[in-house]
Amino acid sequence: MNQPSKPDTGPGTAQWNTSPSAKTRNAVQRSVTALLDELAPERVLKRVEALEGAVEQHRTPSGCLLQATTCAVSVSWFADAKGSDLGELHILVWRGKVARRGAPRSGKNATLVTELVLHPIEPAADDCNWHAMDGTRYDTASLAAHTLSLLSAEIGNPAV
Repeated sequence: MNQPSKPDTGPGTAQWNTSPSAKTRNAVQRSVTALLDELAPERVLKRVEALEGAVEQHRTPSGCLLQATTCAVSVSWFADAKGSDLGELHILVWRGKVARRGAPRSGKNATLVTELVLHPIEPAADDCNWHAMDGTRYDTASLAAHTLSLLSAEIGNPAV
């Protein structure tokens, strides 16, 4: 006997044409904040600032930059991205120094090596909160680990 198949409710399939609820948007924002906190925690004011390590962490309200000596990873959240009701997360791997607002520019621009675009999954299925364009799914912790592994791979790249 033929069993009825479950309808595909993945991020690429057509669903009801309704806006996500405030509860869903808040859950996605909490996930973005948890990812950014894992990668580049917000700094607390101290009397004496600790010395910069091998990787500098720079945080903005909607993203972060992890800058190593020869490469960097930037994570940017676009809450109002076109074509996505819940927004898009962009993870970019760079070769060179990435220019930041308000920082002095270096002579050479950074070049883009890799771009990873992710969309939040609504509702979170199987504890996977993010869906990449290639079909890979990540929860927040595994996405943070993957982002750090991208940076590590670029740091270890002999072409850098």
